[in-house]
Amino acid sequence: MNATATVAPGSPQYMRALERANKVRLARADLKRRVAMGELHVSEVILECPWEAHSMAVADLLMSQRRWGQTRCRKFLAQVPMSEKKTIGSMTERQRRTLAAMLTAVSRGQAWTATSWLAEGIPSPA
Repeated sequence: MNATATVAPGSPQYMRALERANKVRLARADLKRRVAMGELHVSEVILECPWEAHSMAVADLLMSQRRWGQTRCRKFLAQVPMSEKKTIGSMTERQRRTLAAMLTAVSRGQAWTATSWLAEGIPSPA
């Protein structure tokens, strides 16, 4: 599954772009796989924002979790409110912390909406 083509430095620009796109695609597939297996929590990815997730849509990351489909993702993001197409890299620090806290609460079985999160205040990042 890690079949990548190496390109010589003097190659055309489109070949270098294809190589980069292939690296990003494979890295994202690995990230989604680790989230689906439970090795990595989505809130960690949102807070840390690794290079492979920087230009990834929030909905793509959320739906890589088990039992998270398009409807659950849409309803969850409507609480913030945030577009499903918003990229992880373009999120503000406050948006990151809010989503991470809500996801952590959901994974613990608590119902925590954005309004209750904002009412309690935003703690400093740990």
